[in-house]
Amino acid sequence: MAELESVGLFQGLNAGEWPSLRRMAQERQFATGREIFREGDPGDGVYVVRDGLVEIAHFADGKEHRVFSQLGPGEIFGEMAVIENLPRSATALAARDTRLYFIPRDEMLALLKRSPGLAFNLLSEISRRLRDFNQLHLREIIQAERLAVVGNFARSILHDLKNPLTVISLATEALDQPGLAPEKQAQSLNYIRNQVWHINEMIGDILEFTHGASIKSAFASVDYRQFINELLPELSADAEVKSVRIELQNQPPPVRLRLDVRRLRRVFFNLLHNAMEVMPGGGKISLRFQRGEKEVTTEMEDTGPGIAPEIAGRLFQPFATHGKAHGTGLGLSICKKTIEDHGGRMEAHSEPGRGAIFSFTLPIRRT
Repeated sequence: MAELESVGLFQGLNAGEWPSLRRMAQERQFATGREIFREGDPGDGVYVVRDGLVEIAHFADGKEHRVFSQLGPGEIFGEMAVIENLPRSATALAARDTRLYFIPRDEMLALLKRSPGLAFNLLSEISRRLRDFNQLHLREIIQAERLAVVGNFARSILHDLKNPLTVISLATEALDQPGLAPEKQAQSLNYIRNQVWHINEMIGDILEFTHGASIKSAFASVDYRQFINELLPELSADAEVKSVRIELQNQPPPVRLRLDVRRLRRVFFNLLHNAMEVMPGGGKISLRFQRGEKEVTTEMEDTGPGIAPEIAGRLFQPFATHGKAHGTGLGLSICKKTIEDHGGRMEAHSEPGRGAIFSFTLPIRRT
């Protein structure tokens, strides 16, 4: 139980002001579950919990009851509406049998004008409440964002696994047909191999994303021209399935770079598959290279619709997808991280009448 003399808010009062406070404080009782005031009611006074428990709550759409604060003996509530002379912004409920002190608005304001100590204590209490509320709100935002990320992650994975597994299932059924022609057998096996490869790549993306900065790279000195010329037939074979042609506009420079070949291969395949997704009717992908004094720049340009303005600012963020039927939304985020782990940088842009242009740099390390 908290008497008025023990309430921290009133510790700034001098001896001559206590009789006035005792006269103006009205004792009120509320049974468990009863409303003390409702959101939208006039701010007619300040409450102090003498004993019991009060919940400050919000009713979403007038139905769902959401508690965001609980107050026990010695704590005050309802002060903001009194100071601002505005309707109540929340509902106060007695969580159990509760006794309160009620101080009417006009008398509370008069007391505040007479007592600088009381005004300072009230200001400190309001500041503390705002900090507590901000921290609660921030925690809820972070939790909501985490849940949204998990939800996006789960939906993307389930969707992406379903597609290749469906293809594998159909190809397996075809292989089980008696008298299947050898070329059809080879085609079905090729479908299965490709889809297994795509699943492995997707798993690799997920593992790389979840490992974050802890992923280990296996760097080696590699001739960049040789690397590209060996990779190009594999890229072209993948692209031909979707009637996409890869054009080498100039030869890559014959310079040795420090590369993680496995991860850099995934950068090219991720960029290729992104381009193929936005060119369902086929198209062309142009590769070009430029050697500078300190770095090699690689550009990949497609003949698709370009980068949508609504996604341009978050293109490299995890789960950012637009206009794609498939994809975890992790590919570009991982591409950027891979290039940055190599000491380079990655960018993307569109120009009127042209498709998307992705470019990345790889540093030339002097030995």
